[in-house]
Amino acid sequence: MADPLKPGQSTPIERLEALIETLRSENGCPWDKKQTPYSMARYLVEEVYELVDAIISKDSTAVCEEAGDVLFQILFVVNLFRESGKFSLGDVVEKNVEKMVRRHPHVFGDVKADTPETVSENWDNIKRKEEGGAGPRSVLGSIPQSLPALLRASMVSERAAKTGFDWDDISGVMAKTMEEWEEFSTEINNPECKPGGDKAAMEFGDILFTMVNVARFARIHPETALILSIQKFEKRFTYMEEKSIQAGRDIVGLSMREMHRLWDEAKEKVG
Repeated sequence: MADPLKPGQSTPIERLEALIETLRSENGCPWDKKQTPYSMARYLVEEVYELVDAIISKDSTAVCEEAGDVLFQILFVVNLFRESGKFSLGDVVEKNVEKMVRRHPHVFGDVKADTPETVSENWDNIKRKEEGGAGPRSVLGSIPQSLPALLRASMVSERAAKTGFDWDDISGVMAKTMEEWEEFSTEINNPECKPGGDKAAMEFGDILFTMVNVARFARIHPETALILSIQKFEKRFTYMEEKSIQAGRDIVGLSMREMHRLWDEAKEKVG
């Protein structure tokens, strides 16, 4: 009898499904057996972000590993719904294939779409027709509330711009950014301004949201750009910490001049 967990005796997906079923079986893992779709949601999100980090770092070995973790989480969730009789992996695949064919009429039909922009516009039109039976719906309605704020801001900005509610060019939105900065500066320097107050927070949020629009005009994804910037900072700061340790010092005890010297050194050494 073939062992589904052994390479060559089943497809990769079948092996992964067999692994999950074994973990969920009576003699399986206590932790895996108690999981629910709700409890697995947080782990799926965490694994997706680890995959994103790997992709941005351009580490193919890490991407391979993290992609496997994401696939495992997805199949685990699907298996939980299969156990309850809701749907199977086959149902998931068929439903997705049908949707992708339907939303790519320029590939599987006679619709013309020669640019990514046209494809995106057609996609949105098809999606609206699919949702037509539910009555009028905001173009922002399908954006998940639980997304990280910067990612959600990017999606809100893109959806709103597609209706024509937008600046003419990047110079207009950059000017708006400066206007928002002035409003924030005025508020933060107001003697009556409370540190951490709602008004100052709102003004600062306006700066961030306007900068998201600047990124859209510049064809930069703000979430990816910020991740790259954070990674760069982390590399440089870690370099400073390591150099401090090598010198027998704690970075906390360094003077600002010493920190700036190490920072400049880190910029040259690690980029």
